[in-house]
Amino acid sequence: EQFRFTYFREDLDSTIHSPTISGLLQKNQIDDDQNEIHNNFNNTLIPFWLDVLNPTEEEMKVLSKAFGIHPLTTEDIFLGETREKVELFKDYYLICFRTYGSKYYFKDELEPLNVYIVVFKNGVLTFHFSPTPHPVNVRRRARLLRDYLKVSSDWIAYALIDDITDSFGPMVEDIEEQVNSIEDAIIKMHSGYSSDSDSDSDLDSDSDIADIISARRSGYMLKRIGECRKKVMSLSRLLASKADVIKALSKRYSSEEFKGTLGQNIAIFLGDIQDHILTMVQNLNHNEKLLARSHSNYLAQINIDMTKVNNDMNDVLGKITILGTVVLPMNVITGLWGMNVIVPGQEHEGLVWFVSITSFMFFFAFCCYVYAKRVSGIA
Repeated sequence: EQFRFTYFREDLDSTIHSPTISGLLQKNQIDDDQNEIHNNFNNTLIPFWLDVLNPTEEEMKVLSKAFGIHPLTTEDIFLGETREKVELFKDYYLICFRTYGSKYYFKDELEPLNVYIVVFKNGVLTFHFSPTPHPVNVRRRARLLRDYLKVSSDWIAYALIDDITDSFGPMVEDIEEQVNSIEDAIIKMHSGYSSDSDSDSDLDSDSDIADIISARRSGYMLKRIGECRKKVMSLSRLLASKADVIKALSKRYSSEEFKGTLGQNIAIFLGDIQDHILTMVQNLNHNEKLLARSHSNYLAQINIDMTKVNNDMNDVLGKITILGTVVLPMNVITGLWGMNVIVPGQEHEGLVWFVSITSFMFFFAFCCYVYAKRVSGIA
């Protein structure tokens, strides 16, 4: 059975996992009264963190009543509000932050995943509807740093945002490598075809034409460019509104309410996250421009290649036309002397007429070749 509820507290030796809410309580604390949950989880000076995976409607009602969550917040969480935002309420504030689902790790599909963080003074509730590694990473980080800092509810919210933001870094770097690879491949393809035009004597024209047509039909490069641009647009959409959320949180933590507390340090850390987000967005915009340029260059190269193919085909057809023009009069001569009627020279038994006719045909072909070479430049 899947553990959908995870309870973390700094003073506990281990994290509590349970498939139900009641499973988080000790055996002597299990009670149907909803106030029992509130007393055990909320009335403590040590911040707690309850992570909920794929909550049902009944579970949302229980948690909302136990922790005093506003109905608008409950509605946003259960209906899957997609807009990233920060909302302030009387006893808590809500952070909607988007990451990507677990499909990326298995199928390389960037599926958006909404993470909802409800931050109280001494506790944090997080909700998400698909498994994600971010809560595990934050819990591990909190245990490693508990000897050096005080883990507060605001710090847990910051750590979650920081881990989600850092998870986009490797994807942006991977996109940069793909863009550079695509650009290099297009440049090499362009320089390769240019060198072919300068050394036609070393390469067979027919094989070049076949290679160009094969590359065009395969569409591999267009597929690479399309997939990379799709990933760039997906990442840009996920990162676009994060800077506004970080800005709103930084403004809150910089207020008089948090003066002289850990909140001011968190505001400094959030500034670093905001710089990281802006850097990634700028890199994605730059990569999108490079992909657009590479796309245009590739299509232009395809047009040049197809023009070269058409010119070569026209040259071949011209040669065939000239050959047909030369052969047609010869067929007329051989046809006239091949009829089953009396023809000139048949009363002579020697080879004079045969040699004369054959010599005339070769002489005519030679004259036509010389003329065609001067007029059309045939090789």
